[in-house]
This record gives sequence, structure tokens and C-alpha cells, in this order.
Amino acid sequence: MGSIGNPNFYCFEKFSKRGRNAVELGYKRKTWQIISDMWHPSTNPSGILSVGMAENTLLHDTLVKYINTNVQITPKHLTYNNGSMGSNGLRKAVSQFLNRHFSPFRPVEPAHIIMTNGCSSAIEHLSFSILNPGEGVLLSKPYYSTFIADISLRPESVVVPVEMGSVDPLSPEAVEEYKKAAVEFETRTGKKIRAVMLCNPHNPLGRCYPRATIDRLMQFCQSRQIHLISDEIYALSVWENRVDKETKFTPFESMLSRDTTGLIDPSLVHVLWGMSKDFGANGLRVGAIISQSNPELHMSHRCLSLYSFVSAVSDQITSSILQNNTFTDNYIETNRKLISQSHEFLTGILDKNGIEYSHGCNAGFFVWINLGKRYLEKHPEERNQSIELTDYLFEKLLVEKVYVAHGIAYGSSQPGWFRVVFSHPLPWLEEAMRRILRAID
Repeated sequence: MGSIGNPNFYCFEKFSKRGRNAVELGYKRKTWQIISDMWHPSTNPSGILSVGMAENTLLHDTLVKYINTNVQITPKHLTYNNGSMGSNGLRKAVSQFLNRHFSPFRPVEPAHIIMTNGCSSAIEHLSFSILNPGEGVLLSKPYYSTFIADISLRPESVVVPVEMGSVDPLSPEAVEEYKKAAVEFETRTGKKIRAVMLCNPHNPLGRCYPRATIDRLMQFCQSRQIHLISDEIYALSVWENRVDKETKFTPFESMLSRDTTGLIDPSLVHVLWGMSKDFGANGLRVGAIISQSNPELHMSHRCLSLYSFVSAVSDQITSSILQNNTFTDNYIETNRKLISQSHEFLTGILDKNGIEYSHGCNAGFFVWINLGKRYLEKHPEERNQSIELTDYLFEKLLVEKVYVAHGIAYGSSQPGWFRVVFSHPLPWLEEAMRRILRAID
């Protein structure tokens, strides 16, 4: 970006440091280009088929039918309503829904909830409130890639990746690696670690954290007086794994359900949830911060929430859905069955074609697959080539018009791994795998 021959050079030099960082990130991010040319079997059959973005399309028709039948917009929804932290009706609906499905130890009240336009905004606001620029958030590998931008791009905090090596990232033993990473960062930079960021159920591993691990993490955070943020956006997308029949699965247990007495100061615990994943409604842009014992955090968001105001239409749609117990109960049950079916279908294709993948998932929409190993088995002459295997395969996949999430961007320590999202109808997955197999042949 530093050449006089570049017509954008002088404009770029007039940007702030934050603006230049955003430009650099923008050049690297292909997601928005991809979704501008998305595949559709009838309207855009030559488009890019995505099994890379964490979207759940399995019950879109059901949700759209409900919205069109049940949601009424009134003049109130053309005003600021009850303000930028979510309408009274929305926070009441979310609190009632969480009390039914998350088994909270202390009932969730509307006053405990800050509504945001998606969980990315929620994470960004928490980062802004509890970290200074340059201070760190611990995040174990592998991780959801957008956590990096949420925490660092505008708040200017630092994500400190926790290397796990041979340790299971969800095991109690992993907490020792958090401790090492915290000491190393603080010694090297002179800056403080201020928080631990969790995704439970885990993205991209598709498993739930055992209670013993959460207990140790709470004790670790308490010992350092740092915040524990639990992103539980996949909480209700836990399903029956029909493939790994001998595996003992860890059930999901919300941080809200725990009695934290003797483990952590409850003012340090914050839970996130939203409509994007469990209800397949990324486009509604509705997220929530649930913080039950930190009124100062809520006060800080009176100002910050202006920049994450949930649209009044999305507010009304979400309120209507979450208040309808019969609809939501049926939706959640059906969604779990369909996700389970899609997982079984996809892994069957992977097994048939000799593609290694991670076993033991029972939550979320994704499976970790090793395309690099299968590619090199098919092309042994390229085994010693000095290429970055994941980048190379990612480009080959795009040539075949299929988007699969790049494993290195998700913190994979091994090249050749990718995250496949399977929460789509079976014909969608079949076509995606056809293109993936062409790319590695």
C-alpha cells in the first residue's frame, strides 16, 4: 500500500491508524464478495455455494411463514420506542425464553439484559467496556475467526490465542494453558489480561464444555479478577449424533445455570445469546448480553448501545417469536432433528470418500475436515512442495465455486483443515461435496 504509483496511496495515507487497519482487513476478507454471488439452484446455479458461513437454512420457510402470519407493525415501531438497549417487550420476551430453556440458577430479569444488533456488537461493546487498548483477552485455539475483529478492530484490545498443543481445548487440563498464555503475554507486553472468551457450545469443534472445565476457568478468572464471557449462541442447537455411537457426549450447561458461590464474583460473568443460530435468523441482527450482577456495565451501555440499536422491526419479530412457547418448542425440536440428519448425511459422504474429519460433535452446525491429507494422498508428487496448503486448497475450492471456512483463519495449528457448515438441506450438501471432491481430485 506504499507505492506512489498506487492511485489510492495518498487517500490511504490520510486515514487514521484505525482506518488503515480496517483497509488491510478489508482486503483480506472475501466473505462479502462471496455472499454477493451466492448459489441458488434455479436463480443462480453458477454462483458460489457456501458451506463456510455459520448459517442455518433448514427451517427458513417455517420461520418466514410464522413472521408473515403473526407479526404486525404499528406506528410505535417507527419511533425510538423504549430506547437503544431493547424495548421493554423484547427484554421481557428474552428473559422469559431464557428462564424456560437455560435453567438459570437466578431467574433472568429484563433489567439483566442489554439487547444489541447481533452478538458481534455485544462482544465489541464488552471489549470496549472492560478492556483498554492493548490489553488482552484469552481465546483458545481453534476459535471462531470473527472474534478477532470483534475484540480488536475498533476496541483495539488484543486477542491472545491460547496454544493447546496435544491438550483437548475443552478439557479441565486446558486451563493450565490459559495460565501460561496470561503470564507470557503480561511479561512480554507489560499489559494486563482482562478477560477469557468462551464459545459454548464450541465453534468450530461442535462440543460442549464439561462442568469441571468451567469450574476451573471460573476459579482462574476469580484469582486474577478478570471477566469470563460465555458466548452461548448455539445453546439450543445441541442434537443427537447418530454416527459416533460409542462416544459419551457432554450435555450443554449454560453459565446462567451455575451457582457461582465460591467460584467467581458474579459481576465478572457475562453470557451472550441471539437469534442468528438457534433460530437460523442471522439477518434479523438480534443479540443479547445477560449480565446479572454488574449494574455499572448496564450503565455504560446506555451510551454504547446507541451504536447497536436493534431495528424496531427485528425487535417486534423477535418478541413475537420468543413469546410463543408452542411455536418455539416445536421449532427447537424440529431443528435439532434436521441438524442431526444433515450431520449424518454429510459424514456419510466424507467416510465414503476417505476424508478425515473430527468425530464427537453434537452441537452447532460444523464439522472439522482434513482436505489437505486427502489431497496429498491423491497428489503425492506435491507433498514436498513449498506451498501453504490451506491457502492453496482454499483457492482451488473457490475455482469450483464452493466456499469452505479456512482452518488457519480459525486458529488451526495444522494445515489442510477446513470448517464445513452442514445446517442446510441435503441437496445443498450433496452439491457442495460434489464441488469439494472436484477441487481435491
